[in-house]
Amino acid sequence: MDYLILAIGLMILAETTFLVFKKHAPVRVGRRKVFVDTSALIDGRIVNVARTGFLDGDLIILKSVLRELQLLADSKDAEKRTRARSGLDNVAELERVIEVNTEILDDGEDPKKVDDALLKFAREYSGMVLTLDYNLIKVAEAEKIGTLNLNDLALATKTDFKPGERAKVKIVEKGSGAGQGVGHLENGAMIVVERAANKVGKEVTVEFERLHETSAGRIIFARLARGRD
Repeated sequence: MDYLILAIGLMILAETTFLVFKKHAPVRVGRRKVFVDTSALIDGRIVNVARTGFLDGDLIILKSVLRELQLLADSKDAEKRTRARSGLDNVAELERVIEVNTEILDDGEDPKKVDDALLKFAREYSGMVLTLDYNLIKVAEAEKIGTLNLNDLALATKTDFKPGERAKVKIVEKGSGAGQGVGHLENGAMIVVERAANKVGKEVTVEFERLHETSAGRIIFARLARGRD
């Protein structure tokens, strides 16, 4: 009986040790770890980039990041809810992408301190942070932690912008300027449309006028196209 109790005790100890290790470390070793933040998951481009196979290493999504998305998905702000739910959908899509290994890490951190958690684990595993957050990038740079910015990738691979081109876009909110409406193209670019403040919730045809692009993001200014649908 004593031997049986001892054997059971050793089995429980081994299982506990395994769970603790699994909770605090990604399963796979020897590959670069890329820790994905909330802004990158909300941005729809991350799934397409993952499918290309250009992302070298394992994509690690902290559970605190998922909890932050869940909190945003329950927000009273309709725009925040929509974007957060899109982010959760992107997590599911990433887990199905065969070109990249995506892992969920139970970090046990406060979702209100996601940035600190991302920097902590990136530093611990000599990894990088995949983000669109300008302030997080600056903090990471100060702490000598590498970052990957989807906006920088878009800048490096962008095609020439041609005024006069047309596209259909859904106006999701009013802009900061008088009469402006705001939407997003499929590649994540923000588009500001003149005289479209009364088109919120509707899809309209727009004509590009000018482009403003920085590492913080791309903004296209447009107007409602004449003879539009």
